Amino acid sequence: MPVSKETVIERLKTVNGPDFTGNIVDLGLVSEIFIADSKVFFSITVPAARAQEMEPLRAAAERVVKEIPGVVNAIVALTAEKKGGGMEAPVRPRPAPQAAPPRPAPQAAPQRAAPQAPASHSHGKRGVPGIDAIIAVASGKGGVGKSTTAVNLALGLAANGLNVGVLDADIYGPSMPRLLNIHGRPQTVDGKVLKPMQNYGLKVMSMGFLVDEETPMIWRGPMVMSALTQMLREVEWGPLDVLVVDMPPGTGDAQLTMAQQVPLAGAVIVSTPQDLALIDARKGLNMFKKVDVPLLGIVENMSYFLAPDTGKRYDIFGHGGARREAERLGVTFLGEVPLEMGIRESSDAGAPVVVAKPDSAEAKIYRDIASKVWDRVNEERGAAEAAVPSIVFE
Repeated sequence: MPVSKETVIERLKTVNGPDFTGNIVDLGLVSEIFIADSKVFFSITVPAARAQEMEPLRAAAERVVKEIPGVVNAIVALTAEKKGGGMEAPVRPRPAPQAAPPRPAPQAAPQRAAPQAPASHSHGKRGVPGIDAIIAVASGKGGVGKSTTAVNLALGLAANGLNVGVLDADIYGPSMPRLLNIHGRPQTVDGKVLKPMQNYGLKVMSMGFLVDEETPMIWRGPMVMSALTQMLREVEWGPLDVLVVDMPPGTGDAQLTMAQQVPLAGAVIVSTPQDLALIDARKGLNMFKKVDVPLLGIVENMSYFLAPDTGKRYDIFGHGGARREAERLGVTFLGEVPLEMGIRESSDAGAPVVVAKPDSAEAKIYRDIASKVWDRVNEERGAAEAAVPSIVFE
């Protein structure tokens, strides 16, 4: 039987509210409940200052919902936003002395003083079992062809002999189902862990597999963060050499969460040549720099146009801006991708150019970019290993 909102609400009434004052439903802490394909999504409103200590409450709500017959999974987020589904009663405040920030661990200072490798950005970040390296493909703004670049980069890496997966991290505008011509819903391994969808030799996970294409996602930040975390960590990726993450455009919560909580091997920035796009691309570059994620390089997309009838070249958006920006910042320039009708047509048809026309000039460009990206990943690894001091006991 389909899972109903009423059933979920009744089960959530068994979860005690903060400080055991009633239940979370009657206290008005539960947001509008969204159900898609037997998966339940909602958030719980808590005071921002107490969010960390409310994790057991969130886990309890998630657990009781998962126990409902017919529920495949539950994604539950904590939020400080008071935008529930008509249930707006405030949480009873806790006495001020208990709201003090947690004390620092006694050993924290000596550990921070220890020598660190410049590229040790993954310290303190939990890896994903079975995945050797995670690469983020990002852009400062939308409309620069980031998703098309990400999927052809992934296919280029696969063509070069690697086991590759793709995580579509754009919750609001997932592109991978259409780009890779994948339909249907993912299955589960044990009712909890999802099996990734597959095509063209890639393992893929996207919010587009979980909801209908025309369903608008109207979640706030915490819901997006929970969905991203589960699509990354509760998927049976299996052994992968590399996971390519198609990031949402911009520098918001999703990008920052991935950069801060996931041990990224590096980031690839996609931009078009004109100054306006480069201004936004710099924001993406600076965000990754601030969180110590290696910059693998910049791709200049829609770099030029070759007229199919005459072969004449037109620099519609200017040319060389991304290359100059890479040189100015000391970042690797990965390559120029032309504005080419075949790339657009094959992408819309769900057969990216690397697999649709593997012998074309455009496919070779993407494979060359993939080779440079993987070389940069290995360079960063080598630099990190060389910088780690060896301790010898005599």
